[in-house]
Amino acid sequence: MTRKPIHLAAHFPGVNNTTVWTDPSSGSQIEFDSFVHLARTAERGLFDFFFLAEGLRLREHRGRIHDLDVVGRPDTFTVLAALAGATERIGLTGTINTTFNEPFEVARQFASLDHLSEGRAGWNIVTSSDAFTGANFRRGGFLAHADRYRRAEEFVTVARKFWDSWAPDAVLADAEAGIYVNPDGIRSVEFQGSQFDVRGFATLPTGPQGHPVLLQAGDSDQGRAFGARFADALFTLHGSLEDGQRYYADVKGRARSYGRDPNQLKVFPAATYVIGDSDADAHDKAHHIRHQQVSGATAIGMLEQIWGRELSEFDPDGPLPDFDPVVESDITQGRVRHGDPVAVARRFRERAQAEKLSIRELVIVVTSREQFVGTASHIADEIDRYIQADACDGFILVPHLTPHGLDEFVDKVVPLLQERGAYRSEYPGTTLRENLGI
Repeated sequence: MTRKPIHLAAHFPGVNNTTVWTDPSSGSQIEFDSFVHLARTAERGLFDFFFLAEGLRLREHRGRIHDLDVVGRPDTFTVLAALAGATERIGLTGTINTTFNEPFEVARQFASLDHLSEGRAGWNIVTSSDAFTGANFRRGGFLAHADRYRRAEEFVTVARKFWDSWAPDAVLADAEAGIYVNPDGIRSVEFQGSQFDVRGFATLPTGPQGHPVLLQAGDSDQGRAFGARFADALFTLHGSLEDGQRYYADVKGRARSYGRDPNQLKVFPAATYVIGDSDADAHDKAHHIRHQQVSGATAIGMLEQIWGRELSEFDPDGPLPDFDPVVESDITQGRVRHGDPVAVARRFRERAQAEKLSIRELVIVVTSREQFVGTASHIADEIDRYIQADACDGFILVPHLTPHGLDEFVDKVVPLLQERGAYRSEYPGTTLRENLGI
């Protein structure tokens, strides 16, 4: 039986309850050295790509800037372009929104990154109908929620037209004339739809990969359909083995229904990890880390997002509120309210009662990503088990410390994965597509 290869990627920690800001070994979230260290560590571990999220507006809670937000993080394209000169083989993937940008501009930026990095660019496509974020832009939050994937589909379609518009003979080399452009090799881009009306030309040749690798994260029916149709890889939160297998089978089946080879669509859940000298040591560390990540104030803030009102009078080590949430609330801006708040609150109460959990304990449980906790050998076994059981094709690892949180994994777990014969000992190619096997 052929063993599936393991793929790994590294997420630069950011605005979430994974990052531990108060740890003495925690470094800067915005200094370039932090980005360089994490990217080079991932490259040393032969990871497929480095993943950088995007923030278009500082989030707010109870009318103030959310105190766990990253204030001052540089622009995604700027960081990735700079990392192209600081790394050699690892893919460089960034989140760019389809609601608040234009196809020509994004196509040009990713083509530029693909050229600068010699074929290592990747785009994580996200959609939004968030009027709060939109207030930072000239158009504002005009997009109806139902239109966000319609816009994304047109956006990607137009971007692809720009990437495909330079034929191979558009750039020619001549012994006497040198490098020159053949105008006959450049096709015009024309598209008319409900979201875009575009007529023009791409301003630079197709990148080394043809198209940058396309990632997508979205778990709704629309999101899964969009990803199965357009994406090369999916970023998912379905981390448990059983949930992962169901998601994996669903999106691979959808890809097949669009006439695609399902092996050309890679699935990457996000995962954290805690490595210990023994299983007991690792679980003690994990318990300490989760309580660092979710303070009492953080737990109450999370609960206020669900309940839609101030809950500062509640003890984080006490029980949940016994009243229902406010259905319409703007107490938190820039964050998702997790669906129907009344239904979420009901599930929270049922779980807290069944497991005798306080507010803080409940928030720790419900906000945990899939975690690999144990010795390096145990973690290597578990990662391999998930891949071979078709729960995913790889993992996007989210360290809890910046920028050194990945070091221990690369030093201790990667060699064990290589010994098991399912992880590479060198990069198979020079482009991100080659290294992903797509």
